[in-house]
Amino acid sequence: MLTAVPIDLDFADSPQEETRYFTFSVSRATVSDGSRGVLGVIVETTEQVTAARRIRVLSEERRRALLRYRSLVRAGSEMVWVTGPEGGVTEPSPGWQRVTGQTWQEFRDDGWIDAVHPDDRASVIERWSRALREVQPRFTHTYPLRLATGGYRHFAVDAAPVRDGDTVIEWIGTCRDVEQEWQDARRERLLARATAVTADTARPDEMLAALTAVIVPELADSCTSYLLPQALHRTPGTALTAERVAAVTRQGPAVPPPHHTEHLGPDSALVRAADLRRPVHAVFPPGSPPPDIAPPGTEPWLAPDANSVVLLPVVVDGTTAALVVACVSGDRPSLGQPEISLLQTLLERAHTPLSNALEYQRTRQVALALQHSLLTEPPDVPGLDIAVRYRPSNSAAEVGGDWYDSFVLRDGATVLTVGDVAGHDLPAAVTMGQLRNMLRGLTLDREEPTGDILRRLDTSIQTLYLECTATCVLARIERPTPGRLQLHYSVAGHPPPLLVEADGTAHFLNEGRSPMLGLLPDTRHSTAVHPLPPSSTLLLYTDGLVERRNEDLTDGLDRLRRHASTAARRPLAPFCDELLAGMLTADNDDDTALVALRLSVP
Repeated sequence: MLTAVPIDLDFADSPQEETRYFTFSVSRATVSDGSRGVLGVIVETTEQVTAARRIRVLSEERRRALLRYRSLVRAGSEMVWVTGPEGGVTEPSPGWQRVTGQTWQEFRDDGWIDAVHPDDRASVIERWSRALREVQPRFTHTYPLRLATGGYRHFAVDAAPVRDGDTVIEWIGTCRDVEQEWQDARRERLLARATAVTADTARPDEMLAALTAVIVPELADSCTSYLLPQALHRTPGTALTAERVAAVTRQGPAVPPPHHTEHLGPDSALVRAADLRRPVHAVFPPGSPPPDIAPPGTEPWLAPDANSVVLLPVVVDGTTAALVVACVSGDRPSLGQPEISLLQTLLERAHTPLSNALEYQRTRQVALALQHSLLTEPPDVPGLDIAVRYRPSNSAAEVGGDWYDSFVLRDGATVLTVGDVAGHDLPAAVTMGQLRNMLRGLTLDREEPTGDILRRLDTSIQTLYLECTATCVLARIERPTPGRLQLHYSVAGHPPPLLVEADGTAHFLNEGRSPMLGLLPDTRHSTAVHPLPPSSTLLLYTDGLVERRNEDLTDGLDRLRRHASTAARRPLAPFCDELLAGMLTADNDDDTALVALRLSVP
């Protein structure tokens, strides 16, 4: 018997030979009359042979395609996995076991979920279930997997259903390590968010508070930020005063509230980080920080179940101006170098406001020394009680352009003066000192009316200080006759003096007024005279005492008059203190100086 024998045949209606396949079968046969013969059967099998060859070709093509696919998968990913149509893993994955450490028994069915980070399991299950239910053409997701070597890394999952017609027979997927890509994307996302939340922020405490809210929960479970108000004049290795300006936790406000001052001993890790001017980093079992990081009783900034912490000094021009403490808790991956680098980059946004704050501190130190040298104690004058007060602005340098002065002339007259040079900075303070001393010299030089003295001061300012303007009250208290006191005064663009009588009657002295100094050439400065009743109080003050934002000045003057009237019977020092307490607000943004004089009871 011959099977599938090829035979070339010529056909009349065909231009070329064709190959056909036949099967030949020959056997002995007996005819009905008893004679013997041979039976030959010829069957054409061209179609069957062609179909079989086609099947063999397709099988080989599919085999090679599968081999190519497997090689491509191995080259392009670390793990390949197969699940049934309902989602349970059905085949072992050597790559999965190598990366996660899960055995086949741990991996099969839905055991793979145990390798996903606990914080991500719910979202992964929800998205995978929806993909199975809706038979999505492609399932992609990125989530962290626990590694066999410890810790977690992010993997990108890409899966698709395998169909036989309209029926899903299985799912096949791959997992690719994308940790670095994920870190880069997170970095860009956090930097963009930090830029957005700090765009209109200039104050260092507000800047640190905004950045703290970005850090939690993306990078840490809790974060606390401190400003160091004594940064410029603290000796390294000594105790540290830190102002806590922000405290945020992942669960909510479970840490000490912000805006609180903490006094840290020299053995504190925070002090060590400030002195080293570089990060202090520690990883430890949850809830068991090493003693050098958190000595017992000194860790209000450390979460109870923290597993790692980084203490980040924010260094500006070689000085540690702020400290940031970030903690990670529980089984969340501990803080590492990528997180520390990102934290440092985020905190660089606070450099400018912190630099301004340090410059403010430097200016304040210089201005404070200037204040102490110029704002002297009043003289002792028989029959007169004199008190002085100075309160700096809460937002400008320690001393600005406000001054007060009091002294006794050779003829026995007592001089009081207050003034205000435009500006709230160190140059204003310097100019203030120069004008104050100039006014002293002009007053001592000649025994002349107060208006004439201010006219000479005005001429000097317009000659020597071309860009300067100032306001001033100059008062001279004389005794024209025994037992009688008289006030000679001049007011140049300044709030009027307040006279408070013994019975509480209070009124402003509105005579002797002229424009501010340095404003108009050849200005005439007049002198007014007013008697001073026994036991009365004369108050000279700068505008910081009566001015408030979005309020008319007359409202502030009326408020001062009422406070002074109420406190009139108080001794002079408490009288001044009550005025300051009642008139100044927590957001006072101007300096305030005042001089009060009270006539003793005859």
